Amino acid sequence: MREPNFDNFLKVLDRKKPSRPTLFEFFLNIPLNERLTGEKLAPGYGSLDYKRHNMHAYHKAGYDYVTILAGFGFKRPEIHREKSISLNEGSMINDRKSFEAYPWQKPDEFDYSEIDILAKELPKGMKHIAFGPGGVLENLIALVGYDNLCFMLIDDPGLVQEIVDAIGSRLVRHYEILAQFKSVGAMISNDDWGFKTQPMLSPDDMRKYIVPWHRKIAKAIHNSGCPAILHSCGNLEEVMDDIIDDIGYDAKHSYEDTIIPVEEAYEKWGSRIAILGGIDVDFICRHTPDEVRERSRKMLKRASDRGGYALGSGNSIPEYVPQEGYLAMISAALE
Repeated sequence: MREPNFDNFLKVLDRKKPSRPTLFEFFLNIPLNERLTGEKLAPGYGSLDYKRHNMHAYHKAGYDYVTILAGFGFKRPEIHREKSISLNEGSMINDRKSFEAYPWQKPDEFDYSEIDILAKELPKGMKHIAFGPGGVLENLIALVGYDNLCFMLIDDPGLVQEIVDAIGSRLVRHYEILAQFKSVGAMISNDDWGFKTQPMLSPDDMRKYIVPWHRKIAKAIHNSGCPAILHSCGNLEEVMDDIIDDIGYDAKHSYEDTIIPVEEAYEKWGSRIAILGGIDVDFICRHTPDEVRERSRKMLKRASDRGGYALGSGNSIPEYVPQEGYLAMISAALE
């Protein structure tokens, strides 16, 4: 176990060379956390005990931070998650009447005190990286339904704008509240934008409805003195210039080999935005630990002279990812 030093991660986000190889991961999982800490976790995903356990796991694994979600969230019905998640299931808004009836709560009505509680227990050198309850487009699709949204963009674009504004304004306020906590050293705007082949909305609609609110989110984060990280899945090549030059995110996370391998992404965009993670989850699942370790080493070597890269998976570490593969990946940075 090495001593955390959040300044190394800040150097990555500033596209500079850290003093040592640096790790990044958005999520781990409970069985992996239990292995890393040697401690069993009582049931209660998302509880204070869970977040404390997660913090210890990130520390044991060699991260300079731990991600945290606290406070505000949009009201949604419970949906099944056994196999897959439908982009249409659980929608709550389909017209103006249902929009006006939706319980639009304010972030200031929520309790963020867990951040301060856990800040007192953060290992020396670590910081929190706070994130949101989904992003502008994710919550728009969750509340309206993807198919309904496609029709609404044609039938009632004014209503789409009002829904987007209701979502975006609350997310901006959420990040403004997060900025008040001294233990928060960076923030993630987590909003999946794409399918495997293209953005979920046309680039023009992305620029009309989604990009303006992300610009405000990034500004709110930057105004606090924190770097702003975009976590977004899918093929975003058509809107990468917007992400980098218009919105101004400091780093981009989430890469798939079937879209663009992280090695290519680093060569294409690494001089303009920090690249985080990218060792494809499917690759970790299907290849031997030695192969995972070798690819991770090569990626670190590729970035060693230029900086702006932190090693991690292409997305996150769900329970189906072999633990030995994950451990092989991070070992490339810890050796």
